[in-house]
Amino acid sequence: MVMSEKGHSHHHNTRAVLNRLSRAIGHLESVKRMVEEEKDCSEVLIQLSAVIAALNNTGKVLLKDHIEHCIVDVWELGDEKAIENLNKAIDRFIK
Repeated sequence: MVMSEKGHSHHHNTRAVLNRLSRAIGHLESVKRMVEEEKDCSEVLIQLSAVIAALNNTGKVLLKDHIEHCIVDVWELGDEKAIENLNKAIDRFIK
């Protein structure tokens, strides 16, 4: 858990996020090997979809954690910049 300059904590689910990222990295390394070995394109695409799903699920965990713990704090403090930053992050994440 990391404390911000405003005193609220970040990443309550650090272990879960790291585990999800490790799985995504493993999937991505598998995709790279498959391409190097010139595996069937449909198999590569299926494996690549697992990478995308793993990253999207990681993003969901981070987003939920941020809303439940960080945004509640900054909302109570009236920190409009933090809320604006969240909105920008959501827009980029959901493209």
